Amino acid sequence: MTEILAVAVITVLAVVAPGADFAMVVRNSYLYGRRTGLLAATGVAAGVLVHVTYTMLGVGLLIASSTALFTVIKLIGAAYLVYIGVRTFRARGDVEVDLENKTELTPWAALRTGFLTNVLNPKTTLFVVSTFAQVVSPGTPLYQQAGYGLFMSFAHLLWFGVVAVFFSHDRMRTLMLRGQKVLNKVIGSVLAGLGISLAFAPSH
Repeated sequence: MTEILAVAVITVLAVVAPGADFAMVVRNSYLYGRRTGLLAATGVAAGVLVHVTYTMLGVGLLIASSTALFTVIKLIGAAYLVYIGVRTFRARGDVEVDLENKTELTPWAALRTGFLTNVLNPKTTLFVVSTFAQVVSPGTPLYQQAGYGLFMSFAHLLWFGVVAVFFSHDRMRTLMLRGQKVLNKVIGSVLAGLGISLAFAPSH
């Protein structure tokens, strides 16, 4: 019971902590509408399952014990965050408010963006690996470990689904679209800043 509670608390705290996934879902929701935001949120949740899968297979323990391997993963993720941060910062042109018109971001692209953001997010890697390596007992049944993983994924889906609905609301969306150039620079700076800070942060 203590283990279950610990996993639940850590998961909730990790999910609501602002990061690259939050910035990405917010941006996609206010720029392209609710469906795109929800697809991005779904991609984020799917990305969590990738981390859970390799951690349960034992690769997570290897990463946790290998500074070199974790550093490589961290640098790849940091580079991706800097890349999308710079792209967001340099984004130009206004986006149409009319949701009936086609946008430049397809459903597949929205799903892929959310997925890659979390698959290459060192914060998510560290959260999942640390939880399974330090909180979950080695003797915990596999079905229970799988349940933890599904809970982590569902928590991400629920939270970012709420974020997508909120920031795609007509009034909120209109207000944000009016200041989209400033918002793009702010969000882009946050993403790039996260990437840079992760790149130079100690591996352990």
